Amino acid sequence: MSDSYQAGSSKSGIDAFFDISARGSSTKQEMIAGLTTFLAMVYSVIVVPGMLSKAGFPPGPVFVATCLVSGLGSLLMGFWANLPMAVGCAISLTAFTAFSLVLGQKIPIPVALGAVFLMGVLFTAISVTGVRTWILRNLPSGIAHGTGIGIGLFLLLIAANTVGLVVKNPIEGLPVALGKFDSFPVLMALIGLAATVGLEKRKVPGGILMVIIVLSLVGLAVDPNVKFSGIFAMPTLTDADGKSLVMSMDVMGALKGAVLPSVLALVMTAVFDATGTIRAVAGQANLLDKDDQIINGSKALTTDSMGSILAGVVGSSPAAVYIESAAGTAAGGKTGLTAVVVGGLFLSMIFLAPLSFLVPGYATAPALMYVGLLMLSNVSHLDFTDFVGAMAGLVCAVFIVLTCNIVTGIMLGFCTLVIGRVIAGEFAKLNAGTVVIAVALVAFYAGGWAI
Repeated sequence: MSDSYQAGSSKSGIDAFFDISARGSSTKQEMIAGLTTFLAMVYSVIVVPGMLSKAGFPPGPVFVATCLVSGLGSLLMGFWANLPMAVGCAISLTAFTAFSLVLGQKIPIPVALGAVFLMGVLFTAISVTGVRTWILRNLPSGIAHGTGIGIGLFLLLIAANTVGLVVKNPIEGLPVALGKFDSFPVLMALIGLAATVGLEKRKVPGGILMVIIVLSLVGLAVDPNVKFSGIFAMPTLTDADGKSLVMSMDVMGALKGAVLPSVLALVMTAVFDATGTIRAVAGQANLLDKDDQIINGSKALTTDSMGSILAGVVGSSPAAVYIESAAGTAAGGKTGLTAVVVGGLFLSMIFLAPLSFLVPGYATAPALMYVGLLMLSNVSHLDFTDFVGAMAGLVCAVFIVLTCNIVTGIMLGFCTLVIGRVIAGEFAKLNAGTVVIAVALVAFYAGGWAI
């Protein structure tokens, strides 16, 4: 009786808190999924400081700030929303902050951080008041599935371009071309993708993670660009002059007429970009309820917006749920424990900065390409008996990858849906919410505010 009580109490701890067994997972599976997601997105702590440093941000403090945003944001997502989604500084919004706000508009760094903070506050208000939930409920199923397809294609393109498998085409009129097929990164990525497919077919636990680790070890052994430079490094939130970005944001400066439109552009982009990503990851992980809505969706939508508030406070760029979270869900992650593992690992990176350089791009590219391929299965969910809805979803999917912009694809999908239904005489299938979202998106682009 004592033994059964101990077993039951053990299960009622972490398992019960995260609903691990109830969602058909295990603690080991969640841990592997968390490590897989972390390795797939750890590049962000290198890319984000690199981009912001070009605009004058001190790279050391930004590295720590980026780890804090990813770590604390992911922990909140795990413990509160109980979803396997990791939060991090969004690359697209980082580029906008660095190259448009600071370098382009010559906005001082404190004002830019004030814009990030203000964007986070507005973003959170939109989430808390239910506006984002309303958007999700008025996201037609065709466009919802189309977003998943498009993000899958986008992931494939990003991963292939990262290793040089796909490059910019020198011939005018053709966007991409095959890169150097026999280069080491390309060969490693393709072998890794094939190995991932084989391991997943055999249902080997942690197959995706195994490929990442093996390719990283191969790189360390034979690739001169992958170097071991130590394990520990003391973190700092101050630059060489002793100045800190923490709490340095100038919110009043961000409220001025010259900056406020950029704040609104950040909010509008984040609303549809991050919301579409969350819906796509939840769908890929089968974490939708009977009404096809995200489980704990309102908490998830609030969590990533709060990450942007934190980013403004500690001195980094706006946060969002990372699409690389799908690498973890593909590895079996179904609960918030996956996100908690990711958060803990990012917080540890504050002290383990040198290790972040040990995972080359070709080690994580196979995982991203595999996830992208998995997400293409959303095509089977399109209802082609609803021809207009299905075509709108495909328009959304195709233009996400052709424009390399999730919001642009969603906007064109909504336009196709609304205009298509009107011309087809399917007025009964339109609702006011869908029309309002379509009009708002068109106005956003027509006004020149799109990022």
